[in-house]
Amino acid sequence: MPAISGKEFIDRINKQQSEIWLDGERIQGKISEHPAFKGILQEKANLYNVQLEQGLTYPSPKTGDSVGLSYLQPKSKEDLAKRRELIETWAKSTHGLMGRSPDYMNTVLTAFASSVKYLKGKKNCFPNHITNLYERAREEDLSFTHTFVNPQVNRSQLHFEDPDEPISARIIEENAKGIVIKGARLLATQGGLTDEVLVFSAGGIMDQAHSFAFSIPSDTKGLRFIGRPSFVGGSSIFDHPLSTRYDEMDTILVFDNVLVPWDRVFFYHNLEVSNSFMIKSSFHHFALHQVVTRQIVKLEFVLGIAEMIVQTINIGEYQHIQEKMSEIITGIETMKGLLCKSEIEAELDDWGYMRPNINPLRVASNTFPRIYPRLTEILQSLGASGMITIPSENDFNSEIKYDLHQYVQGKNADAETRVKVFRLAWDLTMSAFGTRETLYERYFFGDPVRLSSLLYKTYPKEELVQNVKEFLGDALE
Repeated sequence: MPAISGKEFIDRINKQQSEIWLDGERIQGKISEHPAFKGILQEKANLYNVQLEQGLTYPSPKTGDSVGLSYLQPKSKEDLAKRRELIETWAKSTHGLMGRSPDYMNTVLTAFASSVKYLKGKKNCFPNHITNLYERAREEDLSFTHTFVNPQVNRSQLHFEDPDEPISARIIEENAKGIVIKGARLLATQGGLTDEVLVFSAGGIMDQAHSFAFSIPSDTKGLRFIGRPSFVGGSSIFDHPLSTRYDEMDTILVFDNVLVPWDRVFFYHNLEVSNSFMIKSSFHHFALHQVVTRQIVKLEFVLGIAEMIVQTINIGEYQHIQEKMSEIITGIETMKGLLCKSEIEAELDDWGYMRPNINPLRVASNTFPRIYPRLTEILQSLGASGMITIPSENDFNSEIKYDLHQYVQGKNADAETRVKVFRLAWDLTMSAFGTRETLYERYFFGDPVRLSSLLYKTYPKEELVQNVKEFLGDALE
């Protein structure tokens, strides 16, 4: 089966009938028609159409059919560039606002499949299960969400749960059919809106019951998705230009004695693998390459909005405005430089796959969570009170529209255009959707402090230290 169309994606998700709860009620009927989900599902469908229309595919090594480039296992720098072409194209289609566009999780699965040899021969590890899932996902163009975060009940380092009533998802049984999972995991973005859920341990595991990795269909018996309140502000694209399209529901996953068949298990009851696979595999290399590419597109969208505000109300002559605009540009070009460096310095790994250099990507992943909140603050300061005086679509369709056209116009835009620009900036930075975007980007790849620690601990420093030692030695002679 080749790369799918948007309609095929929507039809497949509608047929699943996953157990999704929202505001105390279980979702019934076609998920693609529900107000909280129809916008984001249509945007995802558009991505699949773009993939077909622009030929963002490659021949399957198994069937020869055209399959999505997000599943390409790169063996050269040219392959890395091909992957980036898809990532950039899809990101530009969503202005970088879809953190869980299909290519993100496809990239994660591709990274796992490219590193399966690390698991070979290790206890309770089934590398062929990862390979099988990867090949099926590639051939059927499957979509995934994932979860690896435990509930925030007690985050002290010495907290231990009651094993009889688990809170964090854990293995409570293994039998002839598979392992049984009970408990919960947090923050599966687009939970219930994908074909599969990838569940894995991301390190820091101290007991066997929490040591596992697997993937199961979203409609697996006993699996429930509990959504946060929808941030879709309403049906009007004029009033809510972003949330109507890009609100990616975040969910709590409840595993109510979920049976995971053996052929779906990647590894279990292996602390060494649970705590090392994410680092030893190409997960960080490939995932960060996708993330940084998308984030650059998002920053360019921010710059475009900022410049429209500047032009609309004619504030570009002020130096403090120019300074703020330069700050956005600096952020963009810094991220671009780091991404470019990662590709130029890419090298083949032990298993023959081309990995982008992780160091500049880790610098980028430390940079973006710090600059993005600052850039949203810049948008707010550029718009000032104009971020509040944003009449609605209904206002412009009422008898007061003449007042609005007179008093809400901009120097270089009529009132309706000016309000559209400012509503866009508001929806990105101040609405429920916008503030979620800021928090989401702060923690997209984990706790910023831990990311800094990881960068420090893994960055190559010995040669630099040796240079200093040699200099001191020469100076003392």
